[in-house]
Amino acid sequence: MNTRDLPPLPGGSGQARAIAELNERSREIFRQIVESYLATGEPVGSRNLARILPMALSPASIRNVMSDLEQAGLIYAPHTSAGRLPTEHGLRFFVDALLELGDVGQEEKGRIEAQMRAAASRHTFESALTEASVLLSGISRGAGVVVTAKQNPRLRHIEFVRLDPGRALVVLVSDDGSVENRLLDLPQGLPASALQEASNFLNARIRGRTLGEVRGEIEAARAAMKQELDEITGRLVDAGLARSVGPSEERQLIVRGQANLLDDLRAAEDLERIRLLFNDLESQKDVIDLLSRAEGGEGVRIFIGSENKLFSLSGSSMIAAPFRDGSQTIVGVVGVIGPTRLNYARIVPMVDFTARVVSRLLERGRG
Repeated sequence: MNTRDLPPLPGGSGQARAIAELNERSREIFRQIVESYLATGEPVGSRNLARILPMALSPASIRNVMSDLEQAGLIYAPHTSAGRLPTEHGLRFFVDALLELGDVGQEEKGRIEAQMRAAASRHTFESALTEASVLLSGISRGAGVVVTAKQNPRLRHIEFVRLDPGRALVVLVSDDGSVENRLLDLPQGLPASALQEASNFLNARIRGRTLGEVRGEIEAARAAMKQELDEITGRLVDAGLARSVGPSEERQLIVRGQANLLDDLRAAEDLERIRLLFNDLESQKDVIDLLSRAEGGEGVRIFIGSENKLFSLSGSSMIAAPFRDGSQTIVGVVGVIGPTRLNYARIVPMVDFTARVVSRLLERGRG
């Protein structure tokens, strides 16, 4: 794990010094506490630690070390006389300094790549992204998420169909055969002939090009456009194209597997945490903003609990990695959202591999 790819450990310099000064025995006890938590979600006490530690230590000695770990802000007692659980700071330290990553097996790599290639070739690149979110959801038992720039496909045909005096349906047929329908508000008083005129005008220019490209041409040659269309049809063209590339459609979010987050509830507070997480996921803008932060650096990024405002209430973690197009530009992010006790050692390399597969599909021309 390249720790440069991870957010810094929260806390003051005193806490950071205390963590850095942990000896081998303290680190091993801390590692066992975290790994037990990741496996069971339960606190672990000194007697159980004495049985599983690779070194011979008495429960009393272990309790002394646990007290030091608690002073360093790495573990805490959920209630009196209980075992200990890692804090969010402790999980961050574990991920940064002690996590031993697994690897994705060849058989699993082949299955992931084959399923995503098949989805891309049978349908569209967006189908492959959806497949990526489904695969990550199944592997992690969390929610698989993908954020990408909304595609602006090359078009074959465009048609305006009036629904009522104030609205029309815009039918966009792409070169790959996919069809997208969009609702459009019409300028007041638009004559019946204007829709057909706008369709003819655009279809004479749009084949094999994107709406954005055509819009740029129209804006550059607005004087010429006014000679071909009357003023109100020009307003229709402007309105239709502006809607198609507006800021609200610059990103799209794909989430699969939210139901997995309900599979491992242990107490009423877990149910409340999951309810809050669902609220987080429904706030697409915040999820997109958070995932987009993962575009800022190379490799996998890990966000734990309150390190970000989105998951500060639900106590959840996110593992995310960017993917690139053929020009090596970052164009999106794949990831997993789940409880803070995600299996980081398994999921981090899986998210990284999935992002690489998506990048390869893009480099080959979207399947």
